[in-house]
Amino acid sequence: MLGLGTIAKKVFGTPNDRKIKETRPVVDQINALEAQFVALSDQGLIEKTNELRDRAKAGEPLDKILPEAFANCREAAKRALGLRAFDVQLMGGIFLHQGNISEMKTGEGKTLVATFPAYLNALTGEGVHIVTVNDYLARRDADWMSKVYGALGMTTGVVYPQQPDAEKAEAYACDVTYATNNELGFDYLRDNMKSELSQMHQRSHNFAVVDEVDSILIDEARTPLIISGQSQDRSELYQTIDVLIPEVLDEYFTLDEKTKSVTFSDPGNDWLEEILSQKVILPEGQSLYDPESTTIVHHVNQALRAHKLFYRDKDYIVRDNEVVLIDEFTGRMMAGRRLSDGLHQAIEAKEGCQIQPENVTLASVTFQNYFRLYDKLSGMTGTALTEADEFC
Repeated sequence: MLGLGTIAKKVFGTPNDRKIKETRPVVDQINALEAQFVALSDQGLIEKTNELRDRAKAGEPLDKILPEAFANCREAAKRALGLRAFDVQLMGGIFLHQGNISEMKTGEGKTLVATFPAYLNALTGEGVHIVTVNDYLARRDADWMSKVYGALGMTTGVVYPQQPDAEKAEAYACDVTYATNNELGFDYLRDNMKSELSQMHQRSHNFAVVDEVDSILIDEARTPLIISGQSQDRSELYQTIDVLIPEVLDEYFTLDEKTKSVTFSDPGNDWLEEILSQKVILPEGQSLYDPESTTIVHHVNQALRAHKLFYRDKDYIVRDNEVVLIDEFTGRMMAGRRLSDGLHQAIEAKEGCQIQPENVTLASVTFQNYFRLYDKLSGMTGTALTEADEFC
């Protein structure tokens, strides 16, 4: 016996079936215009773009412009690449324009499909970003599809790592810009560290089409992009405080090796305040509990942790005047890995090694928060239906 849900699906169709049904009249409109656009000259396609752009900037809804824009784009792609988009590809383009996720397998023409909503939304003059998963695809797709956009009188740019500033600014100023999610995120952080608006590259977050959207917005959604920089050199302070730690008596601190924490006791704080004042590390008249003493207290606590919780040849080794951490599970050296918040520097002071400057986080954003900036966001993936619940 069929359940009520199964019967309803057979009568009314699934939500996806209904959406597909709604797009069919629009596809029919695009097909009805095909002969009209086939008759246009190459210059005629560009002039049509200018007309559509004027109408979009005058406030005409993009949904109303869509049939003509898609027909123009299909004709341009046919002339530039020899590829005529199928009806199902036009449907995919419509769904993307609506801010939906379109399920398309590899080989079904995702690169071509993205040109339709990109072209339509770029008519507003606010720019469109097409997001790929790696630099090779960004460059390949930009080079390939620039022929289509060029035939329509639009500009195409590509953003890649270590790109010269002038070239990057030019790429973002294009009608359609191809880039990876990493590069877009880092450029956003760099823009927010600029001192003048004129130095910023990303002009707006109008519309983006994300390829492999499940990978970027689900698997890596909370991956933080971080720009760090060196803080001021405090090597002398680390060395000065390191000399005091061997004088700390056992009753001056409490130790918990399980949680790797160590704190000064009340007698320890009294001794610490006295010794820091004697050594003129703590300015005269300044208490250990004053807000101005926060940095000094932090350095003392890290120096205490370095001496009481971290052991040479167990937690780290010293090689070539450098402190190298040891993985507690595998026993292997973790070259390049450093402890944060000044703890690594405190261990370097303890071992008499050269103290490397601390790194501080200057800017950070997750992919999830970055892509929320866009007024409209759409995506393509081969597993949209499988991961539908996670996209909601």
